[in-house]
Amino acid sequence: MGDAEIIPIGTRGKPGRGSGSVKPSSSARSLATRQPGAQQARTAPKKPVARRAAPTDTVPVEHTAAPTATTPEAVTIPTPRAPSQAAAIISEPADHRHPTSGIPAVDWLSGFTSAAVEVFGENWEPRLAAFLAFLRRRLTGDYSVDEYGFDAEITQRFFMTAIRPVAEKWFRIEVRGVENIPAAGGALVVSNHSGTVPIDGMMTAISIHDHAHRFLRPLGADLVFKLPIVSEMARKGGVTLACNEDAERMLRGGEIVGVWPEGFKGIGKPYSERYKLQRFGRGGFVSAAIRTGVPIIPTSVVGAEEIYPLVGNIPSLARLLGVPYIPITPFFPLLGPLGLIPLPSKWIIEFGEPIRTDDYDPGAADDPMLVFNVTDQVRETIQQTLYGLLMQRKSVFG
Repeated sequence: MGDAEIIPIGTRGKPGRGSGSVKPSSSARSLATRQPGAQQARTAPKKPVARRAAPTDTVPVEHTAAPTATTPEAVTIPTPRAPSQAAAIISEPADHRHPTSGIPAVDWLSGFTSAAVEVFGENWEPRLAAFLAFLRRRLTGDYSVDEYGFDAEITQRFFMTAIRPVAEKWFRIEVRGVENIPAAGGALVVSNHSGTVPIDGMMTAISIHDHAHRFLRPLGADLVFKLPIVSEMARKGGVTLACNEDAERMLRGGEIVGVWPEGFKGIGKPYSERYKLQRFGRGGFVSAAIRTGVPIIPTSVVGAEEIYPLVGNIPSLARLLGVPYIPITPFFPLLGPLGLIPLPSKWIIEFGEPIRTDDYDPGAADDPMLVFNVTDQVRETIQQTLYGLLMQRKSVFG
C-alpha cells in the first residue's frame, strides 16, 4: 500500500487519498509547519525525545509500524507518567526556579552591605558592632543604673536620639548662655514652666546634653510617678521625685538638677496669661542650693507657650480622672489625635548668669527672709529675661 497523506490530529483537515509519492505533498507540508510535532514521516523507529511539560504532563508514544492509508505515522496519546519518572527527564524552566536558588553569595553580601550603609551610615561596621555590644549587655544584665534609677546609656542612645529631631527640626531651638552651665560640679537649673504639656523640660534636657555635654536631672511631680509607663521611662531618663532630700543628695554628688517652681500652675495657665510667671512656691529649691553651696542658673524658655494654646479647661472631668486639668486648645479635642501635634513655634532657651550661694553661712538655708529674697531674685531675673527675648523674637513661628 502506498504512502498516505498525513493528517495530524486536531488540524481539522479533510482526509485525502494521497499522491502515491514518498515525499509528502505541499498540503501536508503546510499543515506540518503549523504543528511541528505531527511531522514524523520516518519508517525507522526513533528514541523518545524529552520535552518540557506542564505540571500535568502527557508523554508522546510513537507508533513505528509502516505507514498505511489507515494508519497515521505518529499519534500523540495522553499517557500519565509517574512523578519520579517525569522528574528524571523533564528539566525545570529557568524562570520557574525558586527566586533565591540562583543568587550568588557575593550578591547577598553586596545587598547586606548596602542596607547597612543606609541604616548605620558610611561607618556602619563600628556602629553595628556597638549596637550588637549594646544588645549583649542588655540581654546579659551587664549594665548599671544609679540609686535613683537613672540609666545613662538608655537616655543617651534612645531618649536623646528620639527627641533631638524635634528640638532641631520642629522647634528649631536657639540656645544662649550655655557657657553659664558649669563643666563640672553641681548646679541648680531653675526655669519657667509652660506649654500645657511639660515638653519644655525635655527640650531643656536635650539642650544641656548637646551643648554643655552633661545630663540634666529633672525633679518631677508626684503625678509623673503614678502613671504606669511614664513613670518607668522618667526614672530611666533621670527624673527624680521633687523633694529636698533627693535634690540635695544629687547636688552634693555633682549633678545638674532641674526644677520648675511654677509647677502645674505654670503649664496649665491660659494663653491670655502667657509668659507671666506664677508663684515660685515656698523657695525649697533655694534652700537646697544654699545647703549644698551650688550656683543657681536662672533659665528662660520662649516658644513653649504657643505649642498648645490653652483656651479652656474641663475641671469636673479633671477631678474625675485625678489630673490637674483637661486642656482645651483650638485643635484639641476638635481634631482628635491630630490636635495633639504641637505647633512648630520658634524656641529660644537662655541660661542666665549663675547666682552664687556658696558665700552664705551654713545656717542661712533656715532663714525664711533670706530664702524669700533669693527666690524673688531668681524669679525676677527669669521674668525680665522673658520680656527681653519676646522683644527680640520677630514672630512666633519665624
